[in-house]
Amino acid sequence: MRKLMGFFIILVFAAVIITPVMVIEGIRLFQPPVQVQTGKQLVRIYFHQTGTTKIMPLEEYVAGVVAGEMPANFEPEALKAQAIAARTYTLKKIAAAKEKPDSVHPNADVCTDPAHCQAWADDDVLRQRWGLVGYWRYKNKIQAAVQATQGMVLTYQGQLIDPVYHANGGGRTESAAAVWGRDVPYLQSVPSPWDKEAPRYSDNRSFTLQDLDRKLGVNLAAVPAAALSPSGGKAMQILEKTPTGRVKSIKIGGKTFAATDLRKLLGLPSTDFTWQVQGEQITFHTIGYGHGVGMSQYGANGMAKEGQNFAAILAHYYPGTKIETR
Repeated sequence: MRKLMGFFIILVFAAVIITPVMVIEGIRLFQPPVQVQTGKQLVRIYFHQTGTTKIMPLEEYVAGVVAGEMPANFEPEALKAQAIAARTYTLKKIAAAKEKPDSVHPNADVCTDPAHCQAWADDDVLRQRWGLVGYWRYKNKIQAAVQATQGMVLTYQGQLIDPVYHANGGGRTESAAAVWGRDVPYLQSVPSPWDKEAPRYSDNRSFTLQDLDRKLGVNLAAVPAAALSPSGGKAMQILEKTPTGRVKSIKIGGKTFAATDLRKLLGLPSTDFTWQVQGEQITFHTIGYGHGVGMSQYGANGMAKEGQNFAAILAHYYPGTKIETR
């Protein structure tokens, strides 16, 4: 009898407590995404994969950029910061295109190539990436972040900024002057300790000497191994470092490379690297992911996890800037 009573109590609990929770959760997951108010501002987008150009409302485009550039499981405040950065970048590109068309996409304001402008993801891509349930959940989350920040942009002394960003700064971001040779007041080096939680905080990339010879146009295969050593080797020498310790220039096989160029040639995650020689192979150990300038996306998420809002995130990574609504 006691067993029957216990079973009955469990059934009642399930019916009264658990079932309504499951129903509410199901409704939340499958409700239509928040619809952003598109407004009158339009943007011309060049889709580099297909070579086509499309015009769409700015806020709709921004939502696609946030989905393409930042992991959807990030905190809402980090997504809001990303939305403001993406919107600012887009409006700055629109203004620049009016003055002088971009040579890569002369009939458009921006393109979908993240190496040139910003990544952008459409619904088909997002369904494949997130699955059916994830699509509704994350689409709604991103749309809500865009809606909450609608019209907000970052300015410095009244002008739209260049809101560059990267995945993670390896513990400290880099200044624009150290990377691109031009000092920008709001693109200075700032601490970013939250980056250490990023899955790609560190990485290793290995190459044979023949690989490096082919990619760099040098002849390391004929060089003694001792000459490639990071501790005093003459065939591979760091010539200069940035104030944060990243490599700025390096001499390899008699040729001098800017570290930013070497990163592109070898596909390295960042310019904060060391290397190790093992026989006919060189392994580069890197810290951070991206150019390191501006907002660290994983840093933004780390700040959000600590309870800081999008305004605090943007103020930290773009010092001296203001949030305005346009």
